[in-house]
Amino acid sequence: MDNTITLSGITIYPVKSLGGISLDSVRMESRGLHLDRRWMLVDDQGRYITQRKLPAMALLAVSLEPNALLIRHKTQTIDPLRIPLIPETGEVVRVKLWTGYTLGVVVSEQVNEWFSRVLDIKCRLIYMTDEMTHLVDSAYARALDKIAYTDGFPVLMIGQASLDDLNARLPEPVPMDQFRPNFVFTGGQAFEEDHWRSFRIGDHSFFGVKLCARCVMTTIDQTTGKKSKEPLKTLATYRTFNGEVMFGQNVLHEGEGVVRIGDKIQILERSA
Repeated sequence: MDNTITLSGITIYPVKSLGGISLDSVRMESRGLHLDRRWMLVDDQGRYITQRKLPAMALLAVSLEPNALLIRHKTQTIDPLRIPLIPETGEVVRVKLWTGYTLGVVVSEQVNEWFSRVLDIKCRLIYMTDEMTHLVDSAYARALDKIAYTDGFPVLMIGQASLDDLNARLPEPVPMDQFRPNFVFTGGQAFEEDHWRSFRIGDHSFFGVKLCARCVMTTIDQTTGKKSKEPLKTLATYRTFNGEVMFGQNVLHEGEGVVRIGDKIQILERSA
């Protein structure tokens, strides 16, 4: 029996809560995957905006150009938006992200107007510069682990076998993108990732620190922007721990370097 565990998917989400970009390889940097969640939309009260509040964000696809992000609407004929990789303003704003605060630079007024019109909500797009610091929860961090505008950790990892297990229980299967992982792997048992404490992807070290608590965002179809009760309803019947529905493992990493699809994963330490 082949027990090989292999990295099979890499996805970044440059703008928090918009569409993801599938990659063949990615550079791990100090705060996570290169370009992952370095941009975020905020409302006129300085609060972050996600699909939890605005499911229509799922309909905005993101792609990479040499010096810009390109945003397209998946279902409407709307002129695409090019977002410069370097903000065009020097305006720094303080924004609330979950229970804490962080900073961002407003990208441009043109960008703000496009998102406000398309999403029908007054909002601004901000960017986290290299000088800005947003730290991992101190209860789980190793020293001063940094993140971008993620919900709490730099990497989310899910095994394909875990999704297969869930889909076998659902009336209709759901795709992996509803869970928005950064890394997907093949091999091993369903929920194998629950127990990984220390592992390597290729030559790079990673640490599983906390199962990922799931919310209503997992019920939003990333193609249509429509909500349903699944898969959260079914997940809750067998993946509820301490009152939270868990699916996927939050991961920290050590050092910088490139990981690639096809890299072998070596488990160094497991929890009970």
